[in-house]
Amino acid sequence: MDSILIVEDDKSILLGLRKSLEYEGYEVITAHDGEFALQLALEKEPNLIILDVMLPKLSGFEVCKILRKRGVEIPIIMLTAKDQESDKVAGLDLGADDYVTKPFSIRELIARVNAALRRRRDSEKETITSYEFDDVVVDFQGRTISKAGVQPQMSAREFDLLKYLIENRNNVVSRSDILNKVWGRTYFGTDRTIDNFVNRIRRKIGDDATHPKRLLTVRGVGYKFSVEKSDEQV
Repeated sequence: MDSILIVEDDKSILLGLRKSLEYEGYEVITAHDGEFALQLALEKEPNLIILDVMLPKLSGFEVCKILRKRGVEIPIIMLTAKDQESDKVAGLDLGADDYVTKPFSIRELIARVNAALRRRRDSEKETITSYEFDDVVVDFQGRTISKAGVQPQMSAREFDLLKYLIENRNNVVSRSDILNKVWGRTYFGTDRTIDNFVNRIRRKIGDDATHPKRLLTVRGVGYKFSVEKSDEQV
């Protein structure tokens, strides 16, 4: 599950953002001032930071500048109450990935959050050529899978779905994202299509459909490939 650090000193805005993002399936961490935000960002290492510009103790600009100087590459979306080009440029120059001007649409912000996290996952997954878990080996380059030394028959679509879930391991991916990324935007299938494919993959990798430990169903959202310490990636 992706974690998001929200840094906002307006309690009503903070509460609204927290509820909306938790509803979307994210783990949320919060801070009311720049100093505490900096501490949490370094200690908790969230997957993304939503950072208000106007904060007590340290401004959002200062927090962003310090994090980037320390080599922290966590995606940062700046929140600013000023609809001025100079503020937007300043945030981007300091290393912010995106900005949203107050007042903002929650739906727009969530879309930007999802896009930023997808970009980061896409950049990270390019280096993975194979993945091993339990007694299963998935070869991304050779597009093969073996379980206990035996290669189960797996369709191209099943392999693509398993590959997508592994590439986004420990993160919840929505059914709509799966349809877009695995089936393509021109496909108009239903959620049931994905459910059937997931169940078939579970059988082939030995994941108990009744109590799965790998391909987890996140009710009302989508699926997640769960990682264990013994897993290996190359």
